[in-house]
Amino acid sequence: MNKQHIVALDYIRGLAMLGVIGIHTGAYSLSYPDSSPHLFALFEIFTRFSVPIFFFVSAFGLFISQPLAADFNYPAFMRRRFKSVLLPYLAWSILYMLHYTWISGDAGIWHLPTVYEYFFFGLASYQLYFLVILLWFYALMPLWRQLTRLIVKAPATSLFMLLFGQIVFNYYSSYLLKTGFDNYYLNVAVQYRMNYWIFHYLFIFILGAVCAELYPQFQAALERYRQRVTIFFTVTLGGMLLAYYYFIYFKQFSLEAAVNTVHQLSPIGVLYTVGATLFWFKLFSTPLSKWLSALLSRLGEYSYLIYLVHPLVMYHLFAQLTKASIPLTPPAVIAFYLVTLALSTGLALLITRAGSLIPLVSLALTGSFPKQHPLRHKHNRTM
Repeated sequence: MNKQHIVALDYIRGLAMLGVIGIHTGAYSLSYPDSSPHLFALFEIFTRFSVPIFFFVSAFGLFISQPLAADFNYPAFMRRRFKSVLLPYLAWSILYMLHYTWISGDAGIWHLPTVYEYFFFGLASYQLYFLVILLWFYALMPLWRQLTRLIVKAPATSLFMLLFGQIVFNYYSSYLLKTGFDNYYLNVAVQYRMNYWIFHYLFIFILGAVCAELYPQFQAALERYRQRVTIFFTVTLGGMLLAYYYFIYFKQFSLEAAVNTVHQLSPIGVLYTVGATLFWFKLFSTPLSKWLSALLSRLGEYSYLIYLVHPLVMYHLFAQLTKASIPLTPPAVIAFYLVTLALSTGLALLITRAGSLIPLVSLALTGSFPKQHPLRHKHNRTM
């Protein structure tokens, strides 16, 4: 099995984590009536590649370690993925639901059918839907391997067609599809489609698979078209910002309405995701300064835990600011972001330390045993 380690993926994880915290910081900044539209654009528009790029990274990692030419043991694959993703998903969902019940006194989320909806759609906390979609991608892995096998025969044409289909599908789902069916369960399924419909992110996932499968050619293409990649990234980012400012200043949209229109599933958002993915992979495939490399590597190493824990940090940090009557002015928003990042990273380190002392804590909250735990080494030998 190919054990090649791609450092650029670590850096992208770290950068994407910074972007995810930025997106959620932007949402909190709306509590201030005079929020800066430009700072909001930095947090909410520039960072819009952050969640989709994680699917690219996931697929790339899977296919670089288990290429199409290698044997694929689906039951063993799913056992590993259930341990690494399903266990943390369930554990953190329960923690967030207990936290909600504790702070609100509302136990209604534990009643049927609400509790089923919370677990199936990832409703316990606003970031957990990512793990739900990831689990669906894992469950259908044989299908993606067959699709990738077909695409690599004519990658440019096939990916272009898939990209076009992605834009059409996302446009329909984002702007045209409405609820209002007679059946309650159908309404709920459509209402929460963004939380589990993997087809919203199919192209970026398959792009990761194809780029991993054709890694030498992918590297050569990035080098050959370095300038074009940078231009594409710049143009699509400009398109995102242009659309955002158009809706604010010409259509008189609120900041929230504008970003809910110009998001990662919009046509320009899909293109921006592709542009950002290629640009950051190209950039991070070149040597970085030592301090930046160390920062992104550390953030990438703890990105999973930071992703899982940061909404708790944000909630209590905002509660303290509210209690102290401190509004989220633009300078306070920047401080809020930095403190959230610092505290979330600190908690990720504490959870890692606790997991080294209590291996079951590590297994439940991170999906793996501590590095020195014997069961971890036994598992690695069977991979």
